[in-house]
Amino acid sequence: MFIEILRILFGGLCVGLASSVTVGPVAVLCIQRTLSKGHLSGIMSGLGVACADTLLAILAFSVYALIKSYIDEYSTIIQIVGGTIVVIIGIFIFFQNPVPQIRKNRAGQTRLWQDFGSMFGVTLANFIVIIPYILAFFTMFNLDISIAPDAESVVSAASVGRMMRNMLVIAGFLLGAMVWWFTLTSIINIFRKRFRPRHMLTINRVAGITISVLGVITLLSTIIK
Repeated sequence: MFIEILRILFGGLCVGLASSVTVGPVAVLCIQRTLSKGHLSGIMSGLGVACADTLLAILAFSVYALIKSYIDEYSTIIQIVGGTIVVIIGIFIFFQNPVPQIRKNRAGQTRLWQDFGSMFGVTLANFIVIIPYILAFFTMFNLDISIAPDAESVVSAASVGRMMRNMLVIAGFLLGAMVWWFTLTSIINIFRKRFRPRHMLTINRVAGITISVLGVITLLSTIIK
């Protein structure tokens, strides 16, 4: 039982981490605030992104659950498509250049709750881009998700078990996202005096390669099966 809980949490954590590891406009703002206002501001900004991503993940989570029967029926095709999308995402991240945006953005003086709220709002505003992105990683990690209640009873043991499983996945997702933002802002804060915008290119290269490799592994494992 304990091992199963850890496995489910780890699956959600992987999705949350993989979905967060990119240096796009939102990450640039978090980095900018860490550099100009300090580590706490960066963490609160990242927390805002993580909470918004988790809210969108719940929506993506529900969509995934509703189409789970089709996913089971066409699992091989969907795994190949999902793996391909993840590889494309990795390639896009690899070639993305955050340097001009870092130099352009300037963080004003705001309170911590404003740092959180602004990043939360900006992330939610990009839901059209983020939800398919998250869904691709749910598919790639092939998490077993179900929200449909039993015919006999909505509060049956099976329904409660599914609810707990879903909550564990979402908790893992939030944890994975928070791990990424805390790690990123901590690294930036440690090297604040020596940090240069071009260093973000290295982060993008590593993130892009890592995500692409995950996608390739998914494709190979699906084809081999």
